[in-house]
Amino acid sequence: MRACSTRFQNVKQTSTSRVHIAVNTRFLLPGNSLEGIGRFTYETLRHMVAQHPEHTFHFLFDRAFDKRYLFGPNVVPHVLYPPARHPFLFVAWFEGAVAAWLRRHKPAVFLSPDGFTTLNTSVPRLTVVHDLAFEHYPQDVGWLVRKYYHYFTPRYVQASRCIVAVSEATKQDLVRTYGTAAAKIDVVYNAADAHFRPLPAAEQEAVRQQFSGGRPYVLFVGALQPRKNLVNLLRAFDQFKQQTGSKTQLLVVGRKAWRAGPIFDAYQQMQHQQAVHLTGRVTDEELVQLYAAARACAYVPYFEGFGIPIVEAQQSGCPVLTSDRSSMPEVAGPGGAWLADPFSVAQLAEALTKLDTDSQLREQLIQQGLLNVRRFSWEESARRLWEAVEATVSAP
Repeated sequence: MRACSTRFQNVKQTSTSRVHIAVNTRFLLPGNSLEGIGRFTYETLRHMVAQHPEHTFHFLFDRAFDKRYLFGPNVVPHVLYPPARHPFLFVAWFEGAVAAWLRRHKPAVFLSPDGFTTLNTSVPRLTVVHDLAFEHYPQDVGWLVRKYYHYFTPRYVQASRCIVAVSEATKQDLVRTYGTAAAKIDVVYNAADAHFRPLPAAEQEAVRQQFSGGRPYVLFVGALQPRKNLVNLLRAFDQFKQQTGSKTQLLVVGRKAWRAGPIFDAYQQMQHQQAVHLTGRVTDEELVQLYAAARACAYVPYFEGFGIPIVEAQQSGCPVLTSDRSSMPEVAGPGGAWLADPFSVAQLAEALTKLDTDSQLREQLIQQGLLNVRRFSWEESARRLWEAVEATVSAP
C-alpha cells in the first residue's frame, strides 16, 4: 500500500527542474562491511542516484568518506562535524551541523535513512524508521542511548512530513506506539544483494571443509547483541546436540556488538562448545558461500524490523528457521521458513532437529524461499523510496 505517496499523488511536482535532495549518509562508513541500516542506505541510494540523474543528491557525512559512495556525477559530498556516534554528539550533529547546513542551502527535502532527523529546520523531512525495538525491549539499550531514543524518536516521527517503514510490522508498530497516521507511512522493504545465490554441490563441500571440518552446519548471521537472541539459540543447539548426537555444527558469523557478555557466558556453559564456531566478520564472498553451503540458517531474534539474513538465506537456496513474531513471518512469506517461538529453547531445539533430519522439509523450504525472494529487489525499493521523496517534496 502506497500510503504517503498515494495521499499526495495529485499534488506531485510536475516541474522538470533540477531538485536538490539532502541525505543523511553517516551510516556509509569507510572501510566497513555494511550492516542493516548501512546496507539499506547504500543500496537504495546507489540505485536512486542512477535512476534520477536529473536531480542532485547532497550526501551529508559525519567524517571523511570513502569515494566509492559517490555513486554518480549528481552526488555532492559534504562533511559535517562532529562525528555522530554518541547521544551528545547526535544532538550536536543533527540539531547543530545538519540544521545549519539545511538553513544555508535550503534543499527541497531532507532524507534520513537511519531513523534520526533534525527538529531544527523548516525543510520537509522524510525519515526511514527501521524498528522501535527500544520501546519494547528498553533493557537491551544503554541508559543514555535509551533516553535519547525515547525523547527524540516520537518527535522525529511527528516532525517528518512522510515516514518510510521497512516492513508492514514496523508501520503498524508506529501506528500503535506513537499514534502516527497510517496515511503518513509508506512501506519500503530491504532486499538481498544479487550476489547471493545457490552453489553447486562440489563448491558447497569445499566450503564445509574450510569452515566446519567437512561437517554439515547451521548458520547464524548477525551482530552479537541481545536482540538477536543468541543466548537461546546456543542453548537450543546444545539441547539439539545432546538429544540427537548429530554431527552438525553451528557457525556464528558477525561482529561483537553491544551487551554481548551474556552470549559469551552461554557459550562458555555449553556442553557442546567445540561444535560452535565463532567466525567474527567474514568477507562478502565468504558469506555468499556460507549461506549456500549451510544445512539451514537459524535466525531467531525476538524482535526485528525486517531481518535481511532471512532473504539472503532464501536467495542462496538455504532453508530458514526464524521467529514467529514481529516482522519475520511477513518477510519469510507463507511457507518460506520454519517459524518458532524465540523464547522457547525446547521449540528451537525441536526445529533444529526437524531441519537436520528431514531432507524433504528442507527442500520444501528452499523452493518456497526462492519463490518468496522474488518480492524483494533493491531497484524496486529505490523506486518506492523515490516516490516517498516526491510525496514529501510536493505535499502541502
